[in-house]
Amino acid sequence: MKAKKVYGVPEQIKGAFHDTESQKEVNDPDILLQKFEVLKDRFFSINNWKDYCGTLSADFKLYDVNGMSVERIPRQGDYIKIDIPGPGDFEARGYDWVEIVNISDDHNDGEVERYLIKCRPSKSPQVEDSTGRHFFSRKSTSTFIISRGKDFIKVGIYGRNEIPNYIQKGILSKIRNFIISLVSSAHLTKIQWKCLADGLLDF
Repeated sequence: MKAKKVYGVPEQIKGAFHDTESQKEVNDPDILLQKFEVLKDRFFSINNWKDYCGTLSADFKLYDVNGMSVERIPRQGDYIKIDIPGPGDFEARGYDWVEIVNISDDHNDGEVERYLIKCRPSKSPQVEDSTGRHFFSRKSTSTFIISRGKDFIKVGIYGRNEIPNYIQKGILSKIRNFIISLVSSAHLTKIQWKCLADGLLDF
């Protein structure tokens, strides 16, 4: 199986990948607009993502460039702190971090409205360290997209070039990253993303 070609999503070159999508058909134009407005609010409320996915999901919290927790819509350069079920990164206070490297509202054929948030694994903005604090390397990406067509709304989450992060200090962190990368390669993490995609569309 090959990675799906999606506008705005990096090309798959090496490592694992996933394409996770959820879509709702809505034939009434007024209801479609109303539901998409709700979806936009949910999409840009990163601190509340766990609420839409359930108690067993990862927890997501938004931080600014200085590592301060914020309650607002995300901006390019912000960070997301991820608390995945199970042991976290041993040298980053138990969390994994990604940096928001792109936010856009470009759209392509078949879509009337579309919003994208692209993230890369990163260091913690709260820890003085030059190494990445995530189980995947900096070459990996996660791209979150919501879109509205003429009769549908859709959530897509796309992982690309998911390669284990082996540059971290500490043998425990390296072992953890290897184990999680194996789980991801088995597409078990897609359950987490499918839960989020479905949850954002559960009205």
